[in-house]
This record gives sequence, C-alpha cells and structure tokens, in this order.
Amino acid sequence: MAIEPPDELIRLQREADLARMEAATREDGVEGWKPWLDAVDAVHAAVTEYAKEAGLSRHEVEKAVKSAARRDAEAPPES
Repeated sequence: MAIEPPDELIRLQREADLARMEAATREDGVEGWKPWLDAVDAVHAAVTEYAKEAGLSRHEVEKAVKSAARRDAEAPPES
C-alpha cells in the first residue's frame, strides 16, 4: 500500500529542505543551522502525529513525505 502524504507534510519537508540549503551557504556557525533544526523538528512532530492518527508506520510516512517532497521539487514548473 503506497502512502500518499498530505500536502501539509510535503510543504513542511520542502521548507526544511530549503532551510538546510540556506544554512549550508551561511557562515555564521552553529546558530545558522537553527532554522533548519527547527524546521526538521516541525516535520518530525507532524509526521509522528499523522502516522499515529492514521495507524501507519512513522518511518514509512517519513519516507513517503521525503520522496514526495523530492519529486515535487524536481518537477518542471507548470505553465
């Protein structure tokens, strides 16, 4: 059974991915990674809650969310 994660979880993952890319380009040390760490915490909390409510494996939901976020990021823009 394929898991189709909600758009909100995909959005949170994409925000975390963007925060990581931004943090990697900054030179302000550990403090520059805080936005990414906060975004990752938000993703994990949302994935855990969704998996629990849906009776699904948290690990499988997380994999589906990351895959969907990656797939959406690689998709060509709609014209």
